[in-house]
Amino acid sequence: MTAPETTTLRTSQRPARHGQAPVVAVVALGGGVGAAGRYAAALWWPTTPGGFPWATFWTNVVGCAVIGVFMVVITEVWAAHRLLRPFFGTGVLGGFTTFSTYAVDIQKLVDADRPGTALGYLAATLSAALTAVWLAAMGTRRVLKRRQS
Repeated sequence: MTAPETTTLRTSQRPARHGQAPVVAVVALGGGVGAAGRYAAALWWPTTPGGFPWATFWTNVVGCAVIGVFMVVITEVWAAHRLLRPFFGTGVLGGFTTFSTYAVDIQKLVDADRPGTALGYLAATLSAALTAVWLAAMGTRRVLKRRQS
């Protein structure tokens, strides 16, 4: 009697693991694409020691705006393929935006004896990123509403 239950348990667990493999793969692929984009932005617009980290700031703000548009489109307009959201939303945009670099930039500013700039950067990034996602989502909804009228 124990053997059939064990077989059933293994069989029922297998599809869950195999079902997640494509999701994990597209998140990893998208994350690589997004991180490469962020790295390119950092090379294109390097931060001077003690200077305001504009590349990271704008990367996070633009990434949040794109997230706002993307989420409205895939949740309110059309049913996307099941792997699009993990690939683009979690992978590409998750790899492109960066909380870790943001935190390191704040620490570098503090270490460079620029606590005011660090505090300004902390507040400006948070405020701008949240505003960007909200404005992008609201703007997308308005554009879509006008197109339907």
